Amino acid sequence: MKLACDSLGRAVVVGILLITAVTQPAGAQETALHGFVQANYSVRVSKTRPTDPPGDFLLGDQRLELEVARASESGRVRAYAKADFIHDAVDGDARLDVREVFLTLTSSRLDVRLGRQVITWGVGDLVFINDVFPKDWTALIAGQPLQYLKRGSDAANVNLYLGPISAQIVAIPFFEPDLLPDGIRLTGFTPFPGRPTREVRPAQRIEGTELALRVYGRVGRFDAAAYAFRGFWGSPPGMELDGDEAVRFYPGLAVYGASMQGAFAQGIVSLEAGFYDSRDDPDGRDPAIENRQLRALVGYQRALGDNLTVGAQYYAERMLDHERYRLGLPPSFPARAQTRHNATLRVTRLFNYQTSQVSLFVWGSPNEEDYYVNPEVRHSLSDEVWIAVGANLFGGSRASTFFGQFDRNDNVYVTARYSF
Repeated sequence: MKLACDSLGRAVVVGILLITAVTQPAGAQETALHGFVQANYSVRVSKTRPTDPPGDFLLGDQRLELEVARASESGRVRAYAKADFIHDAVDGDARLDVREVFLTLTSSRLDVRLGRQVITWGVGDLVFINDVFPKDWTALIAGQPLQYLKRGSDAANVNLYLGPISAQIVAIPFFEPDLLPDGIRLTGFTPFPGRPTREVRPAQRIEGTELALRVYGRVGRFDAAAYAFRGFWGSPPGMELDGDEAVRFYPGLAVYGASMQGAFAQGIVSLEAGFYDSRDDPDGRDPAIENRQLRALVGYQRALGDNLTVGAQYYAERMLDHERYRLGLPPSFPARAQTRHNATLRVTRLFNYQTSQVSLFVWGSPNEEDYYVNPEVRHSLSDEVWIAVGANLFGGSRASTFFGQFDRNDNVYVTARYSF
């Protein structure tokens, strides 16, 4: 059994905080320690090909998560750490995943947060337009709880409270991409099948620091925000050939957008839009780099009684230089539609005095003819213990579409958690 961790320095910080948590005497500023023990398994239920990864099990995940928080007597300095100690039964390995570890410095009009942290922007349900921070799509596809979709960023995060308007400025000097299927357990589309793949990440230089800005406040009955980002494509990456190797790289990206969310017609309406500017290919002539895009979302969610909630979204991506994109494609490469239309539906029903939950999430693209379906049943045995059983089902008419590429990853999963 081997033990791996993201960074020895982060592990030391987490260790110090955990020791503090269990040795600190009781008092007004006692350290808070929470966590859970979880078992999470998923098994593939779709047909595979001889070239697919061997084995039926996608997850054999057993973990202990510890969450430690402590504040100074004045409340102006807070320390927080969250770490998962994981045993992977599929590979027989153990590792430490430092999910978050940061310090927050607070004053009346300013918060500064330094360290590894999960940042979430936007109003979409599994649809991310102005949320450009790293995500783990393999966790979602394989059947892990939704909280593992978002990854931490090593960042400086500054919040300014300026009366009716507030601003958030994020600087991320260490680039981290989205995690996508790599062919080891999960299958996905690659334009160069069978070739060895090499990854090239942006150099860790000051000028390569990703910068993001959010300005937000109330506009009438709505929460409104404007966004700007300058950094790199986290996914999909650029892909090109270098001899016999396929090279995965991360081109420059700028995003400008806005969102609004608020009460409307006895429910909650959500609106969001963004312009994606491919900084390394502004004319759309390089087929290895994503084209410039407009993305837009409208969503509505409503509670029907005390135990039933229904939400729906329409989402579209429009390529702005589609003709140049088509002309630049190599022969036999599948061409994408200029506009990809998407619709989602989420239905959640509670039973047995809200101790049981049945949910269904469906995402489909009518013009690309692909889909994702996630039914789940969850039951709370007590305030501390719950168990969930669900499935992730993918399909499409082509293996190159967003969900069609995951068709052979269909799985059934079970999760059990004890919280303390």
